[in-house]
Amino acid sequence: MSAPLFLVENLPAGSSFTLDGPEGHHAATVQRLRVGEVLILADGRGGTATAEVTAVGRGSIDVAVRQRAAEPATDPRLVVVQGIAKGDRGELAVQAMTETGVDEIVPWAASRSVAQWRGDRGFKARDKWAATAREAAKQARRSWLPLVAGDPDCSTKQVAARLTAAAAAFVLHEEATERLTTAALPTAGEIVLVVGPEGGVSDAEVATFRDAGAVPVRLGSAVLRTSTAGVAALAVLSTRLHRW
Repeated sequence: MSAPLFLVENLPAGSSFTLDGPEGHHAATVQRLRVGEVLILADGRGGTATAEVTAVGRGSIDVAVRQRAAEPATDPRLVVVQGIAKGDRGELAVQAMTETGVDEIVPWAASRSVAQWRGDRGFKARDKWAATAREAAKQARRSWLPLVAGDPDCSTKQVAARLTAAAAAFVLHEEATERLTTAALPTAGEIVLVVGPEGGVSDAEVATFRDAGAVPVRLGSAVLRTSTAGVAALAVLSTRLHRW
C-alpha cells in the first residue's frame, strides 16, 4: 500500500518537521502511524516531501524529510461545471471527480437545480464541497488539490463566459449526436465540461452554452445520474489525453 498523504500549508524548509493540528491528530491518533513508517507531505500545489516518522506524540508526529518533488500542473486543465444537486449527490460527484483527476469544480446554479445555495447556507455548502475535495485528494494521493470555485456558486451567464474563454467546452446532453470519445480536443488550455443537475440542462441553457462556443456531447445510450456523469466524462478525457 502506498504511503499516506497529509496536506500542509507549506512544505518544511528543513530536514525535520512536526505535523500537528487536524492532520497531526489524524496521523497519530486515527491512522496510528509508528516510528519508522513513511508518509507524504503535500502542499496541494504540486509540491511533495517524502518523510519518515521519528517520534509520535499526542495529536502530532515528528518526521525527517527524506526526499522532495514537484509535480507540474496538468495541461490541458480539466474543469467541470457541476449543476448543484439535492442531498449528497453533489458531494458524491465532487469526491469521485477529485479521485478521477479533475482540476477545478465550478458549482452551477442551474435552472433545474432543486437545491438553492442562498446566503450563509450557500457558503457552507460550497465549503463542504471544498472539504470533500480535500479529503478525496488525500485518499487519491494527489499532490494538486482541485479548486472549488464559486462565490458560492456561478450563474448561467458566468458559466457561459467561462466557456467562451476555454480552449474547448462541452455540455453533456442526452440528445446530443456527437460523442465525447471522438470530439476534437486541444493540446493546451482549459477543457470545460458542463454537467447538469438531476433534471438535466434546459433547452435555453443549452442554447446559451452553444452561443458561448460549447459543443453538446453524449457518452453513450444510457442516461447517467448527475453524480456519475462527470466522473465518466473525466475518465474518457483522461484516457484520451494520456493521463491514464
